[in-house]
Amino acid sequence: MSDNYYCKYCGASSSSVTNLTGGMCPRHPNGSHRGHHAPYQGGKKSTYTCQFCGTTSSGIQNLTAGVCQGHPNGANKGHHEPML
Repeated sequence: MSDNYYCKYCGASSSSVTNLTGGMCPRHPNGSHRGHHAPYQGGKKSTYTCQFCGTTSSGIQNLTAGVCQGHPNGANKGHHEPML
């Protein structure tokens, strides 16, 4: 069984949590490559929803690529983040 694990900030995937969290994340909240990937802890879904503004996408990578109007740091001051 080969499950993939995804980063909640950028959608990067890996077959193990260790490998995923060992890499630096280009969309980390502290800045590009200023923190490691963080595993998305929700289950696999057909549609992912941003927890801040409700935007939807068919994949985590597509969702997190966009800037968020409802981000807690201010409009367009952070990326969408999938809700669990």
